[in-house]
Amino acid sequence: MEDTYIRHVELLGFEKRFFPSQHYVYMFLVKWQDLTEKLVYRKFTEIYEFHKSLKEMFPIESGDINIENRIIPHLPAPKWFDGHRSTQNRQGTLTEYCYTLLNLPHKISRCSHVLNFFKVRPDDLNPPTDSHIKKPETYLVPKDSKKNVADITGPIILQTYRAIADYEKNSGSEMALKTGDMAEVVEKSESGWWFCQVKNKRGWVPAAYLEPMEGPDESEEQDPNYAGELYVVRKGYTGAEDDELTLKEGDAIEVIHKLLDGWWVVRKEEITGYYPSMYLQKSGEENNPVKNELRNRGAPPRRSTIRNVKSIHNQSRKQISQETYRRNSKKYRKTKSQTNLQNKSNMIRETNETVENVSKAQPAVPPRPSKDLIMNRCTESTKSKVK
Repeated sequence: MEDTYIRHVELLGFEKRFFPSQHYVYMFLVKWQDLTEKLVYRKFTEIYEFHKSLKEMFPIESGDINIENRIIPHLPAPKWFDGHRSTQNRQGTLTEYCYTLLNLPHKISRCSHVLNFFKVRPDDLNPPTDSHIKKPETYLVPKDSKKNVADITGPIILQTYRAIADYEKNSGSEMALKTGDMAEVVEKSESGWWFCQVKNKRGWVPAAYLEPMEGPDESEEQDPNYAGELYVVRKGYTGAEDDELTLKEGDAIEVIHKLLDGWWVVRKEEITGYYPSMYLQKSGEENNPVKNELRNRGAPPRRSTIRNVKSIHNQSRKQISQETYRRNSKKYRKTKSQTNLQNKSNMIRETNETVENVSKAQPAVPPRPSKDLIMNRCTESTKSKVK
């Protein structure tokens, strides 16, 4: 039987709750060895009590006997009153703490104390609420690494999407949907798997099964980029539909359109087609172990393969055909080629004109001296000619 352990703990942000009284809880996405992912909520006081108990269990590694032997990370004690600012500013510390904790020797990182602390509790599945009290406010950590946690200045209003068809989950980390379910999106992944919550249920669902309330969602997608971005195939896939590409690991391709359902339009030479984005890696980007494990999960379903779709919008979702992608792609390449030839021709012409101008250049003719200058400086013979 495979040992149970935690692969990764990601801090998503925190919630400001108002029942039974105002308090804050941190949101952690816990990723286990069997590829399941669970959302848990913990108060900082709970995290600190866990930290103190861990130090008592491992006095040598906590530095209690010799400070030089300490490998368990530090964690500042809670303040007398934890407000919004302190809760927000502590996120960077908690992210580093969780990363260091899970990279400690297995006797610590995989001990029962750590595993039990991050296991799902009943309160994680059904947070205590009161319908007469204000709904919790969610604050998410910025995805842009260049931004600071302090850049968050207000609550993040989670986007609400509607399920357009029934979806049966295929793993413990996924969540089943019924047509008409209203799902709040916590995280949108480029892979086409979105982490959502429906009432007290949470899990990953295919983006293809969701539609925004305002209208068709193609407005959220980027426009095609026919210049293309270089990517490398990290997992081979055999196309199941006529408009899908069959590629093998190591193939170099160009991504020309990134779509929300995780199926991107890619170009290999003159051919275009759909391919699962989760099997691709940007050229020059370092290999990521977490992404490697993600690729073991199946690709999400495409929207075009969903049956019994029941949308609330009269206007159907626009879709560009592969013929249009290929035609525009060829047109872009032809225009680019002509531009390059024109630029090259212009450079050659400018170079030739420069050479000709240099060869034709004549020495400058000095100006004729004035009469006064001749009378003052020239010989008598020259002066007589001027007179």
